[in-house]
Amino acid sequence: MNRDGLANFVLGLGIGVGLGMLFAPKSGEETREILKAKADEGKDFLKKQASEFRDTAGDIVDKGKEALGRQKDVLADAIDAGKQAYRDKVENIPA
Repeated sequence: MNRDGLANFVLGLGIGVGLGMLFAPKSGEETREILKAKADEGKDFLKKQASEFRDTAGDIVDKGKEALGRQKDVLADAIDAGKQAYRDKVENIPA
């Protein structure tokens, strides 16, 4: 879920709570219990989404580090090959 989806979820939750309070056929105590339960559900949902986001971000960072390490090795090999080619060329120049 992206940032817009999360914002829409929170907005929808707030609107739902407000409408529920306006049209609730239950007593105040019952309504408060329901609201508390819904708030707990929303909190659990947000914790789950944050955890999934952290896991995904961690995976992306790890993959990026691996790719950077591979590119660094490839670059080092290319530099070594270039140095060796230069040495070979310089050594074969007649004096």
